[in-house]
Amino acid sequence: MIMKFILKIFLVVFLFIFSFGTSISDDHNVLQILETLKQDIKTLERAVYSDSFEKKNNENNENLITNNESEEALTRHLLKLTEIENQFRDLTNKFEEINFKLDKLSNRLTKLQSDNQLRFEQVEKTMGNVVSTGAATLSENISEEDKILPGTSEPQDLGSISYKDMTTSETTQQTQSVDSTSTVLLESVESSEKLLPQDSPEKQYEFATSFLKVGDYNTAERALKEFVQTNPNHKLAGNAQYWFAETFRIRQLYVDAASAYLEGYQKYPKSEKAPDNLLKLGVSLVQIGEKDQGCMMITSLKKEYPEASQSILQKAKYEEKKFECKKGNS
Repeated sequence: MIMKFILKIFLVVFLFIFSFGTSISDDHNVLQILETLKQDIKTLERAVYSDSFEKKNNENNENLITNNESEEALTRHLLKLTEIENQFRDLTNKFEEINFKLDKLSNRLTKLQSDNQLRFEQVEKTMGNVVSTGAATLSENISEEDKILPGTSEPQDLGSISYKDMTTSETTQQTQSVDSTSTVLLESVESSEKLLPQDSPEKQYEFATSFLKVGDYNTAERALKEFVQTNPNHKLAGNAQYWFAETFRIRQLYVDAASAYLEGYQKYPKSEKAPDNLLKLGVSLVQIGEKDQGCMMITSLKKEYPEASQSILQKAKYEEKKFECKKGNS
């Protein structure tokens, strides 16, 4: 387009010179005009060239700016991609850490179950030994009683008694014999019934519960009953009544256990073991066939003792689901 413009200028100048050439008489003037036109054309060419050069520079600058913007966008994308990779790596590490903790927790749970199973087996073995030992002791006592004592099964010669011996005060002798015999018998019975030491109630309670720790539930039953009868108003009487009922439950004597728990619930409703006593009462009633009454006791635990420990309340919920107690019993 610029070249066309230049050609047009040349054509105009040529026509101008041709039209006025005849009127110019001096060649010198013509040459001067041509030289002036030549200079003007060169000036015009420079101007045109500078414009095109500036346009090229502008285009180059625009291309550079576009390239710079593309590079900046690419850099931002690369940085974002690097950030995403780092986050993914962190999530992978956390996932592996959680898996490790779950494996560790599973191993601990398996070990705990094994330990509990071993302890239960030891407890069952101990109870079996206690029962077998008691049975063996009872059989030995029966066999000893069945033994024939010397001088009792065969008739013997008692000898002769002189008249002088018969004239002694027989009444006095008989009275003294009866008195001494009754005294001996009473002392023997009393000593066999009393188990608790002559000490403070706290020491007596500790002594009575010590039989539970060694698995002697028969002796524990007698000692705890004696403690409750001896100290009915003591602060530990409710606890002793609860453990007294436990001796029956452990031996699966659920009727006696329910009766003992009921007595503890009625006499000691504010003792330390009162929530446990109420829960075990409900369980024992269900086990002897009184499901409605038992479920009523279990579901009323939270209402009766809202400040009971969480373990007791959770145990009550477990027993309620286990025995399928209806909501109407609550």
